[in-house]
Amino acid sequence: MTEPRAERMRTPLAADVIRATAEKHGVCVRPFTMEVGDTETGELRYVPVPCGSTVESVCMPCARKAKALRQAQCREGWHMTEEPTLTPEPPSEDHKELLTYRADLVAAYREVVGHDQAEAEELREEVAGVDAELRQLGMRGRLPALDVPTKRAVKRSTRRRQDAPNLPRQKVAKTTVGREFAGKFRPSMFVTLTCDTYGPVRDGAPVDSSRYDYRRAARDAVHFSALVDRWWQNLRRVVGWDAQYFATVEPQRRTAPHLHAAIRGAIPHDVIRQVTEATYHQVWWPNHDQMVYTERLPVWDPDARAFLDPDTREPLTTWDDAVEEVEDPAHVVTFGRQVHSKGILGGTEEAGRHIGYLTKYLTKSTGEVVEADTARLRDHHDRLHAELSVTPCSPRCAVWLLYGVQPKGAGSKTTPGHCKGRAHRRTTLGLPGRRVLVSRKWSGKTLDDHKADRKAFVAQALAAIGIEKPQPDPARLVWRKVEPGDPQVPPRPHLVMRAIAERITWKAEYDRALLAAAGPPGDGPETSATQLAA
Repeated sequence: MTEPRAERMRTPLAADVIRATAEKHGVCVRPFTMEVGDTETGELRYVPVPCGSTVESVCMPCARKAKALRQAQCREGWHMTEEPTLTPEPPSEDHKELLTYRADLVAAYREVVGHDQAEAEELREEVAGVDAELRQLGMRGRLPALDVPTKRAVKRSTRRRQDAPNLPRQKVAKTTVGREFAGKFRPSMFVTLTCDTYGPVRDGAPVDSSRYDYRRAARDAVHFSALVDRWWQNLRRVVGWDAQYFATVEPQRRTAPHLHAAIRGAIPHDVIRQVTEATYHQVWWPNHDQMVYTERLPVWDPDARAFLDPDTREPLTTWDDAVEEVEDPAHVVTFGRQVHSKGILGGTEEAGRHIGYLTKYLTKSTGEVVEADTARLRDHHDRLHAELSVTPCSPRCAVWLLYGVQPKGAGSKTTPGHCKGRAHRRTTLGLPGRRVLVSRKWSGKTLDDHKADRKAFVAQALAAIGIEKPQPDPARLVWRKVEPGDPQVPPRPHLVMRAIAERITWKAEYDRALLAAAGPPGDGPETSATQLAA
């Protein structure tokens, strides 16, 4: 007897079953495929590479792994008792030889750049290749630019604003570890900072939208990360030591960004409040209060390589010229009055709870954290997004063309008023791109280092029971991203199913290693009401 259509439609799809099984076993549900070739054996295989998404609704296994990694990073650095070792390695001979070659290329480029553009372009490409090789060797920092800047950067006064409280200033010592009290207590801090108020709010939405300052809310959101950076700088100057932090940026119910931060070492609450009240960030950008172009937009002239006024055909003011004419900051960002600070002891249940609170929303997008579940909230989000769409987010933002300023790097592909930056997206509502802010000396390790530690721990546990996982020499492997439509590439479901089988095998091996490390049930203290079966 044929099954009714309604009954068949209620059965799960095969794709959903595969996705649910992959999520159960911690396998990426949307990997991209890489072709790996072994230069010694000639073997060619296709490997699924995890997508690395940090949003759970996109890929739950990858997002949860990223969150667990961040929790380990936060836990390891919060209550450190010894200074992290960050001494850089001396430059190798390869570094020196490549940099010498680069210097010769730059000298040759300077000689021909004025009269032989073809050769100058070849030298530019060669220098770019040398720079890439230097990066592969592990070099950090910026190298001198090929072209000497024609204009010097505009210097602004560093004198504090008259309306901002003064701050005491000390020489910042290199130490990053907090003080120890009573010979055994080494407390640290948990701090929450918020944006200023823009008008009365109830249930996340303005009481009166007409009196809510959407312009200031949008600009504060765009420049919030710069304000936070200034706060860390001020805090270090006041306390006199290199305070380290692990912080996350999340949206409040009213969609304004606010900061949760774990800070290593004890700092008086009064000092934190004093620094917050005295911290501000001045935005030395051209004035952008009134749009110049709303209907007839500037047009790109390929001959002049500039945007022109649609009526007069005159070039728009360049970014550098517009910045030189600035006399007053276009915007000043400050924190709100609500400041929360709390002392936390390492190794306590409270410390673990606050680490969970810090990373609570890392696997959710902004729209999932702040849901517009009422008409008032939806209208509030729409009005804020409308303001963000006409708020420049950087010197390269295409929104500047609406205000008669040609942004940095403008070209034929630049569309006036349309910028792809996160600040203009409806899903982010101006939330800064960096959801996690970690100081360089927090744990003395990068995320890749923490990942390698976890991998080494598992490899050591497996080696203890005789399971060795041979790792091929990375120099032998050649990785290549496959082209779309390549007939040799296995379908994604095949790769996911293979990854599920591998993960089950790895999990069984790791469970054996854990049981072997724990020993027979009678060898250690009783930790369960039920004995393991023999």
